[in-house]
Amino acid sequence: MKHDPLLRRGMTHRRDFLRLVGLGGLGLAAAACGVGGQGGGEKVTASEAAEFWRGKSQNGRLSWANWVGYVEDDRATLKNFTKATGIEVDYKEVINETSEWFGKINEPLRAGQSIGFDLMVITNGIQLEQCRRLGYLAPLDHSRLPNFAANVGASFKDPAYDPGNTFTVPYMSGITGIAYNTKYVKEPITSWSDLLNPKYKGKIGMMGDSQELGSAGMFLTGADPEKSTPADWEKAAAKLREQRPLVRKYYFQDYIEAVTKGDVWLTMAWSGDAYSLAGPEVEFVIPEEGGTIWTDNLCIPRTAENPVDALKMIDYLCDPEVNAPLTEFVTYITPVPGTKDVLRRKADAASGEEKAELTEFLENPLVYPAEADLARLRRYRTLSQEEKEQYQKIFTPIVQDS
Repeated sequence: MKHDPLLRRGMTHRRDFLRLVGLGGLGLAAAACGVGGQGGGEKVTASEAAEFWRGKSQNGRLSWANWVGYVEDDRATLKNFTKATGIEVDYKEVINETSEWFGKINEPLRAGQSIGFDLMVITNGIQLEQCRRLGYLAPLDHSRLPNFAANVGASFKDPAYDPGNTFTVPYMSGITGIAYNTKYVKEPITSWSDLLNPKYKGKIGMMGDSQELGSAGMFLTGADPEKSTPADWEKAAAKLREQRPLVRKYYFQDYIEAVTKGDVWLTMAWSGDAYSLAGPEVEFVIPEEGGTIWTDNLCIPRTAENPVDALKMIDYLCDPEVNAPLTEFVTYITPVPGTKDVLRRKADAASGEEKAELTEFLENPLVYPAEADLARLRRYRTLSQEEKEQYQKIFTPIVQDS
């Protein structure tokens, strides 16, 4: 079940951007037209959504842009999709960082031109919000998404960042907490305040992402990121500046490699990376103050050449039988809870090491969190444009000046 810690996703920067989601917002939305660059995409009506899909049909091909390591190495899910539907998939791992990806697609989408992809995965945050408000995303036709309606968990539907799942469907979610190397850290790490311990000076890793870093600062000062105010941001930034001499590096990609090798002993980390990529001596913990949760979303560019085929893939991925092996490989939180029953049957039929690994996987709260686990997590506050600029001015210099 464990993958090579220095090879798959750990070498790739997956989320360098603001994530402006909510815990109840583990889900998605379903409609957003509008003319590219004119804004107001989130206001799409049912009739406008129906107009988008009128006359469109399946073409038998699909181009999908995704992050590294988000589909099995042998592309089994994609091959099975082609067998089931006849749709050929051109799959490319071209998303390494969200703001960079938005920079690539912004101009063509603004001009109403194709970006060469019919499906893409974007984490909830400022770039997804920009795509939504600028009318860059196709409104989803929920009449063609029966698996979404039947199989996606209620807590993953109707998120704050995309009410009604108008433009998006959740792909995977993850938790931000702390990973630490037990070879060097002998006492249990339980609190965000452990990242302020001077005994670990030069061996602490923090994330360079403004939203993640700011949220950690708010946990350190006792504020709830979800309900935070500018005063909370200033207080958190002051605590992070106080911590800065202890920090070895603000990471955008290779923190798992660093903590596995011992370059840092404890670091901010994402649950799936820590679970599947870290060495056996690395533990992941959700601090007692709580952690944050985010969602990567499937969405269709408004200029997609094969939107019906893309919609077919989205619904296919919401089938528990399809999603189970994908979840087993990716090791993040799946929005399809029925996958647990599928993998439980697989575990019951297995024996030896495979049975033990599957049993451990099914019981891991980082993959299948219980309600008590979810209650400890916090969402990111949705920011207005003015608030976003203020937030960035407060937290970005901490990383830039280090």
